[in-house]
Amino acid sequence: MKHLKFGFILFLLCTVSSVMAQYDVKANYDKQEVEIKMRDGVKLHTTIYTPKDTSKSYPILMQRTPYSSRPYGEDQYRRQIGPNKFLMEEGNIIVYQDVRGRWMSEGKYDNMRGFIPKKKRKETDEASDTYDTIDWLVKNVDNTNGNVGTWGISYPGHYAAMSLLSDHPALKAASPQAPIGDFYFDDFHHNGAYLLSYWVATAVFGYDKEGPTTESWYSIPDIGTQDAYQFFLDIGPLSNLDKYYGEDNVFWQQLKDHPDYDEFWQERGLVQHMRDVKPAVLTVGGLFDAEDLYGPFEIYKSLEENSDNFNAVVFGPWSHGDWARLKQRQAVGNMYFGDDLSENFQVNYETQFFNHFLKDEGEFDVAEATMYDTGAMQWDEYEMWPPENVTATDFYLGDNQNLSMEANPDFENKFVSDITKPVPFTEDIKVTFTPRKFMTDDQRFAARRPDVMVYETKVLEEDLKLSGEILAALEVATTGTASDWIVKIIDVYPADAEDSEEMQDHLKMSNYHMMVRSEVFRGRYRESFSEPKPFVPNQKTSVDFQLQDVNHTFKKGHKLQIQVQSTMFPYIDRNPQKYVDNIFEATEDDFETHTHTIYGDSKIVLPVVK
Repeated sequence: MKHLKFGFILFLLCTVSSVMAQYDVKANYDKQEVEIKMRDGVKLHTTIYTPKDTSKSYPILMQRTPYSSRPYGEDQYRRQIGPNKFLMEEGNIIVYQDVRGRWMSEGKYDNMRGFIPKKKRKETDEASDTYDTIDWLVKNVDNTNGNVGTWGISYPGHYAAMSLLSDHPALKAASPQAPIGDFYFDDFHHNGAYLLSYWVATAVFGYDKEGPTTESWYSIPDIGTQDAYQFFLDIGPLSNLDKYYGEDNVFWQQLKDHPDYDEFWQERGLVQHMRDVKPAVLTVGGLFDAEDLYGPFEIYKSLEENSDNFNAVVFGPWSHGDWARLKQRQAVGNMYFGDDLSENFQVNYETQFFNHFLKDEGEFDVAEATMYDTGAMQWDEYEMWPPENVTATDFYLGDNQNLSMEANPDFENKFVSDITKPVPFTEDIKVTFTPRKFMTDDQRFAARRPDVMVYETKVLEEDLKLSGEILAALEVATTGTASDWIVKIIDVYPADAEDSEEMQDHLKMSNYHMMVRSEVFRGRYRESFSEPKPFVPNQKTSVDFQLQDVNHTFKKGHKLQIQVQSTMFPYIDRNPQKYVDNIFEATEDDFETHTHTIYGDSKIVLPVVK
């Protein structure tokens, strides 16, 4: 079944639970820790929470994680278990497992270990480890009804998506949330550009441990400052970061050795394997997730195209994992979007999804795609995603900073990209790993720089709603042989816009330039991600790439703005602007300042709702 009609009824449980005292997991659940043997003999540490009420049977909800199933010890309990408090309080068998090579599990960890479609008898991957775990659980855990569901956010979301390839008949439902779909397009790379802001996380994934352990075997490097922009600028070429990660950091070596989308990355991709899936799937994402936007969109679309299962998607106005946090006001950075949006998701989507497919309780009458309109501040329901009732509309980058409906190939907009003064991705000084607020940040600071090209409409006389996929089709040139291209979609607020409670003290909503979407493209990959190619200096060249999907209304009185730039530092590493085979091996002498040109037949193709 492709989709079910949406029915919106708020559970009484939502109100009751909000006034209940803190739930005591230990008083309501028994806990055991077991080592489950995989088909190759490796044992994976698994924690099982079972309801003390044995008067009925329960489904199993499982999360496989590289981030630890702690606390360890059968007398040590988590304060909350399961996907949300509602599923915890109503009773389910909740399972956590340390994946192979992590924490208390045996074996060797392989970051984003690839799926093997036709495994030989003792070959293993994350799908086979999931199969072997489910098989043991349904045969050995008491009071189970035989149905299993998986869930997880971010990397655990990847493992939830991987579970769909296990083909175990007991797996009935999975909810991959912010899942990594491909490490070359999620987290550490975007369209071939290296996301330098995630460099500190290389410590988490890069070091091998010697055996099962309850203690961390890695540490985040201390860079001695909270000003990441200055730190990375002072460091210079990426090769100078070797002083922090040596050859013992496997992931750092992999990043350096495989700058292109070669076989190493291709075999770790998950999206291409989402075929003939049988379990029900509810994919979840945040429209302002700086880490994993590619994965949830692409996994959902691949399932929709290649499987005939129940397949639905929910995207809210959330940053990474916000839907798992119960808070009244939902905001990302300075932008407020509404009240109780995460609780609505947990009660009416996540809980009902698992109860329907694992317990055969109630209906799960939701739309194929439930998307929050981040401009109109309301939920939209679609029978398919991308929706059908849109028109792909060309907005050309014209003269006098105008967005035009007609191309002007003779127009040239030039700017100097000074590689020693890259455009910052935020005006905030303190920049940390997993940046969140910048996804809705005020972009006036960028619009005022000479190396950021600005194009915008006149003040809108009626609402302009965008729903679906965005294509940047640029016609450009550079005096160098390499360049990055960054496109941002901006909602410019009117002068009389009122401040939110979350607004930073030094800013005002008056004329606020809200970033709705942005994306980078490393120009060397304009023809192939696996076969990079230099630019010919001063030669007009086509650079086409997709931005992640959007669902946003530019309200009457606002303006639609497009910004184009070539640096976004240190969210993205600096392109030397001189072609080198491997940017991770570039030297200081390779970094050059060059002039870039944008031609008037460049366009942004936007999904305008009819």
